[in-house]
Amino acid sequence: MKSKRILPPAYLAASLIAMALLHFLMPVSEIIVYPWILPGIVPLTAWIALNLIADKAFNRAQTTVKPFERSTTLITTGVFQICRHPMYLGMVLILSGLAIFMGSLTPFIVIVIFAVLMEVVFIRTEEQMLAQQFGEVWNVYTDKVRKWV
Repeated sequence: MKSKRILPPAYLAASLIAMALLHFLMPVSEIIVYPWILPGIVPLTAWIALNLIADKAFNRAQTTVKPFERSTTLITTGVFQICRHPMYLGMVLILSGLAIFMGSLTPFIVIVIFAVLMEVVFIRTEEQMLAQQFGEVWNVYTDKVRKWV
């Protein structure tokens, strides 16, 4: 029987809940106040754009978007020219935008934990799989494009 893995959207949802709990139960310090919370819309908008564009690229290339599944195509164009993992970056951006809106210090801790989890749980394995699958093409790509930004 194939084991079920917890996928990145579940980590994102748990992070959003953790941020809200920390903000309301242990805000520590208000570091961003109105109207300075309003620029939080920028990372939220960027998140939507990055994820939609990346998802469309996966669909167009007819390759999987799911972690740990074998990719049939290495996408190196569009948002993948800026960042090797635009969907994970997009998730970090949504957390960042919401942390700015909340304005307290503690939600920002969740962003760091989330990024580290994505690196350890998903990105390292995905990159190893892509290196095995695409060899030298992958190496050339990773020399040109950063993992996050």
